[in-house]
Amino acid sequence: MDAGLESFINEAVSLEMNVSRLYALFQDHFPEDGEFWQTLSIEEENHALLLRLARKHFVPAGIFPREILPESVDTLKEMNRELERLLAAYELEPPERADAFRLAVTLEESAGEFHLQRALAAERGSEAVRILQTLNSDDRDHADRIRRYMEERGIGEAP
Repeated sequence: MDAGLESFINEAVSLEMNVSRLYALFQDHFPEDGEFWQTLSIEEENHALLLRLARKHFVPAGIFPREILPESVDTLKEMNRELERLLAAYELEPPERADAFRLAVTLEESAGEFHLQRALAAERGSEAVRILQTLNSDDRDHADRIRRYMEERGIGEAP
């Protein structure tokens, strides 16, 4: 198995799990939006599971779709470090409600999340991508969904 690719995928899995943890934290801090945050948190966990499945089945077969990952593993490592810092800080002092939503939009549009979302939404792709799309179902378009939720409820301005 390609150790470099496996390490890259592991960072991507960590990113999905860190985003899920952040959304779960927001669920606890903002009960008025709890169901929304819970849904996103679960969907991020599902993305991590998809990456794990792809690592297990597609890497050994030599068909792992690189387009679902950003160009640099360093980007993922930096995002994971920042998310871990934010999680620790927000456990002590949560952000303002609107700031939590703005952060979520920014995260969803970041390189680590964007590549996976874009690949899973693409009309054309490799057989491996099509399999992931089928497994992913409707767990996509998070940034747009967050913006719509903010707009519908008058929660500040989205980035």
